[in-house]
Amino acid sequence: MNDQQLLRYSRHILLPQIDVDGQTRLLESRALVVGAGGLGSPVALYLASAGVGSLTLADGDTVDLTNLQRQILHRNSSVGRPKAESGRDTLADINPECRVLALAERLDGERLKSEIAVADVVLDCSDNFATRHAINRACVEFNKPLVSGAAVRFDGQVSVFDSRLTSSPCYHCLFPEGQDVEEVRCAVMGVFAPLTGIIGSVQAAEALKLLIGCGESLAGRLLLLDGLAMEWRSITVPRDPDCAVCGQG
Repeated sequence: MNDQQLLRYSRHILLPQIDVDGQTRLLESRALVVGAGGLGSPVALYLASAGVGSLTLADGDTVDLTNLQRQILHRNSSVGRPKAESGRDTLADINPECRVLALAERLDGERLKSEIAVADVVLDCSDNFATRHAINRACVEFNKPLVSGAAVRFDGQVSVFDSRLTSSPCYHCLFPEGQDVEEVRCAVMGVFAPLTGIIGSVQAAEALKLLIGCGESLAGRLLLLDGLAMEWRSITVPRDPDCAVCGQG
């Protein structure tokens, strides 16, 4: 680390759980953020400002005026632009040392697999089950830790699915694909603006801890937030030995 970096990240370096070694690991790491909307905004902002060396930001949508109520990565002048490119420009202003690859596309198939294969941590900030399950399958295949978040109305949830741990479930263990689960979206149900910031910030914290190698992750636990009452609940989530994605059978 050079003198400028020592100054920029000094408040991290003062923490004994991080120190120079932990900050160096962040600088050498690569994160994949799928979705540059409500959750992806705080995730990307905190990962870049905290010193993650390479960040791939993937989103196939463009910025809409209705996004600006909560998607703090974008500005009024970004309306109509691809979210990935708008996000890249914002992050460059915050920390030009962070190498941001903007993918203005919806990742799927082999393209999704190739990006997950080279990432050190994957953050699912998408808004649909099909994408969530595709990300989960690829993370299990390539043995990559996955930080997953969701937020709608006043309710949020976040967890870590880390296939490197034999006891950790995958996303499919918790929400089996094909199960009759209601899919709700912000465009239809609405979302409380700060909720995405709260859940996205927790996702960023979990990703940074995984990259640094400090603390305890949310693997095996689902954290639920009732934003109206401002109450958190933690639920233990066991691994399903018969899971079609991560099971041993």
